[in-house]
Amino acid sequence: MNTYLLVPAALALMGQAALPKLLTPTDVVNAAPASAWKTIPADELLVMDLANGGRVVIQLAPMFAPVHVANVQKMARANYWPGATVYRVQDNYVAQWGLGETEKPLPPGVLAKPPAEYTRALAGLNITPLGSPDPYAPAAGFVDGWPVAYSPSEGWANLTHCYGYVGVSRGMDPETGSAADLYANIGHAPRHLDRNIASVGRVVEGIDKLSSLPRGTEGLGFYKDKSQHVPIASIRLASQVSAADRPAFEYMDTASPTFAQYLKIRANRRDDFYIRPAGGVDLCNVQVPVRRKPTGERG
Repeated sequence: MNTYLLVPAALALMGQAALPKLLTPTDVVNAAPASAWKTIPADELLVMDLANGGRVVIQLAPMFAPVHVANVQKMARANYWPGATVYRVQDNYVAQWGLGETEKPLPPGVLAKPPAEYTRALAGLNITPLGSPDPYAPAAGFVDGWPVAYSPSEGWANLTHCYGYVGVSRGMDPETGSAADLYANIGHAPRHLDRNIASVGRVVEGIDKLSSLPRGTEGLGFYKDKSQHVPIASIRLASQVSAADRPAFEYMDTASPTFAQYLKIRANRRDDFYIRPAGGVDLCNVQVPVRRKPTGERG
């Protein structure tokens, strides 16, 4: 055997072994220190339990739609939703739930016609820029754990319609929707809805319980008759759930050095699978990490 032929191969293997491990976004999340995480208040978690045992947990976004979110919280505390169902599931688009066409008076204090909370003032927001162009707004980035589009010149910002994000069902403009009926995006991010519908939060757990439902066969994905509706057992705030069953979540601080590293890698993947980094990333593809709060850290 010619030992000289083995030397280059051996050197190549040694060189590979000496190379530092290329981090993935998952590596960054798994190694994130406790200081990189922020707890979601129990009053800002909406817990929807389906009658079949599935649970969907939604983080509310009062900093973007304060009146609509306040409506949701008041309806939850007033136990407004008995009889609610998922009555629309449109493929690659939305799953929608609530009381539908059932006429029921709103609880006291719920505003039937909230303001059009499709944007908010940019002033006061400490935004971490995306670093890549956004096709739907002059700029995009992250603030307090949320993806946002914004205009530095016009001074507005909006929560974006990414996968799993929750919006308020409404009729034709100027109808804004009371938030009695909501929907979650279960397909390609419908960013064309930005600044046209109030976005009130995101599903942090259980989106599969909605995205896996049978598709409605009528126009816009509505179920043909009520026998197809998916019953909802309850819709409550996490603060209304017993301590033993109460979900607790935290999100990565988007102003932290850990998120900056996560964002950089999301836009410039260089681990073993990727031949060439893209050098940019879509806003909705930088899913802000959200995790269940470690048991030992729960209040």
